[in-house]
Amino acid sequence: MASRSFLSEESRLALNHITSFQLNISDAYLSMRPDIQTWETGKAAIKTALDLEKQLDLLLKDLNTLAERNGEAGVNDFLREFLMKQKNNLSYLDYQLSYQQHLEEKAQEEAEAEAERQQQ
Repeated sequence: MASRSFLSEESRLALNHITSFQLNISDAYLSMRPDIQTWETGKAAIKTALDLEKQLDLLLKDLNTLAERNGEAGVNDFLREFLMKQKNNLSYLDYQLSYQQHLEEKAQEEAEAEAERQQQ
């Protein structure tokens, strides 16, 4: 007796690709911790994380569209939670990037003010 797959071949391949990409993101995050010097600044690390999460978000949305086209409602239900988490992740990283930018600008202003005081 042949078993029926719950996923189309396209959806299965897309899901495998997303899983592989998520593992790559995890590796990237792990590499950010031990040797922060290679990332230059916190802002660069956050920007890299944001770019990776945006790519993952697009992959999830593409899979969701594919599942809708193939009538795979179970996949859409399954992805709904992940898409909400991605939205939250993107919002958080956007905030962190803005905050890091603000900190760098403030530090630059303080350094310029200190240099000006020393010249006087």
